[in-house]
Amino acid sequence: MAALMLYHNPRCSKSREALALLEARGVDFQVRRYLDEPLDREELKALASRLDTPCDSLVRTNEAEWKAFQVTEPDEAACLAAIAEYPRLLQRPILDRGDRAVIGRPPEAILTLLDSE
Repeated sequence: MAALMLYHNPRCSKSREALALLEARGVDFQVRRYLDEPLDREELKALASRLDTPCDSLVRTNEAEWKAFQVTEPDEAACLAAIAEYPRLLQRPILDRGDRAVIGRPPEAILTLLDSE
């Protein structure tokens, strides 16, 4: 099985639920607390390419930092720039397998990545 990385914010209930789901299943994975260790633009771009959703799905658009960017049409460059500057904008949790990634909203969505191996 490929190495799994959970992009995690321990203050987020959905992120904690995803973490608990993985632990309950005995899954071997690593945790990256992206607020403590932010992703740079290249890492964000690579992560976005592994998701089966538009890049703007990576952004927590209800946050004040996103609104401050005043993006009218969220393209990949704007989304990545916003998240790189304000890591709190990164949607969470995200489980990344290296070849594919999934946003855990709801947290059970991460199980689709495990079941697709």
